[in-house]
Amino acid sequence: MSALADETRWMDATEQARLVEEGRVSPVELLDAAVERIEAIDPAVNAVVIRWFDEARRFAGSSELPDGPFRGVPFLLKDLWTHCAGTTLTNGNRALRDARPVSTFDTTLVARYKAAGFVIAGRTNSPELGSLPVTEPVAYGPTRNPWDTDRTPGGSSGGAAVAVATGMVPIANASDGGGSIRIPASCCGLVGLKVSQGRMSLGPARAESNLGVEHCVSRSVRDTARLLDATHGPGVGDSVIAPAPVRPYTEEVGADPGRLRVGVLDHDPRGNPIDDECAEAARSAGRMLEALGHHVEAAHPPILGDATVSARFMALWASNMAMGIATMGAQIGRELTADDVEPVNWVQAEFAKQLTAVQLAEALAAVAGFRRSVQQWWADGWDVLVTPTLGEPPVHIGEHDPTPDDPMAGMRRSARFVPFTPAFNLSGQPAVSLPLHWSADGLPIGVQFAAAYGREDVLIRLASQLEAAHPWADRHPPLH
Repeated sequence: MSALADETRWMDATEQARLVEEGRVSPVELLDAAVERIEAIDPAVNAVVIRWFDEARRFAGSSELPDGPFRGVPFLLKDLWTHCAGTTLTNGNRALRDARPVSTFDTTLVARYKAAGFVIAGRTNSPELGSLPVTEPVAYGPTRNPWDTDRTPGGSSGGAAVAVATGMVPIANASDGGGSIRIPASCCGLVGLKVSQGRMSLGPARAESNLGVEHCVSRSVRDTARLLDATHGPGVGDSVIAPAPVRPYTEEVGADPGRLRVGVLDHDPRGNPIDDECAEAARSAGRMLEALGHHVEAAHPPILGDATVSARFMALWASNMAMGIATMGAQIGRELTADDVEPVNWVQAEFAKQLTAVQLAEALAAVAGFRRSVQQWWADGWDVLVTPTLGEPPVHIGEHDPTPDDPMAGMRRSARFVPFTPAFNLSGQPAVSLPLHWSADGLPIGVQFAAAYGREDVLIRLASQLEAAHPWADRHPPLH
């Protein structure tokens, strides 16, 4: 590996942008260093599945590169609904992989990435349609966790998390419809902030009123905050608009969070077992917060113990699968069949087709009630809820595979792995996973912190306080 590729490998995006701003490296040199790392590291982990290095190099060296806050920093898009004009988007589907449809427009968010000065060099692996919390699409094969390559990096932003965790790029696009930023952040030892519903515009093709949001995985709180400043805010015709921040998010980094009232949840309130190390991660975080002067006690919103939440979530999730499959068919000019789509997603789409309008309306009404009940806990005077991000450490690759007679086996397996993240997609609240704990086997164990709707500022203040008190920047995976 060249000296520059090695020197910049563990720099965060803020530091890499500073190198360019000070004229110490050019955007092309910074991109070439990232490409060198991708080509050296990716064969072992399979994170970057679509590459446009030549096009990126031309853009990096052109006068068209904007002078934004991340000018010249190499960046990767997730292969899931992030349209970028002139590039292939496959959503992890083998039919689209073979047809290679080319996007004709930039999403609002991708346009903002470009305006920020990022040099976009390719796409990261995602499960087909982002449906599972692991990254093992039939189209591209599994992405492997660099802390243990027999294990998953999580999903659905697994490729993005591995690219950042191994130092290929300092920060990468990620999305979260049920935990898909926080899950891989936990599995790979990263910062993963799921923003409030309506914080990021999803235009022009998707509605902010749905479950999913977009942001990133990163290695530092300041990168997460700085990117949020560069990309948040409504676009034309947005369906949900989160409250505007009172000041730039970068000003929250290092700011005093005050004495917060914190509840800690160290178990699944629905009675399902969770791994002892995940439970200890939440309890340990509570002790960290007490040492920092916060008021901490065992407490959580009672509605989180409602076992019917999963059924409400699945009705909407399955409807999204059906819509996604229809949209992909339109992209390649023919209706997709069961031979084109992985069984877990095909079965969900078929289930969605059997739902009546009344049943879908009932699911939406139930979610609205759940949302109000969860948010009431914060309205009653709590500031932050702490939970394990996951119910288990990173599971082994293949554990979510379907069986010949049970296409939904992997989805049911997910209930044990991700019991804590979907609630905040339903409630619309911001939540962040921080790399504060490691298992006895040396695997990252993330801790989730959730704040009131619209209060990313609280999470950034608290996250930066924890980052300073319990730094993680020097922890790198053993894969080199």
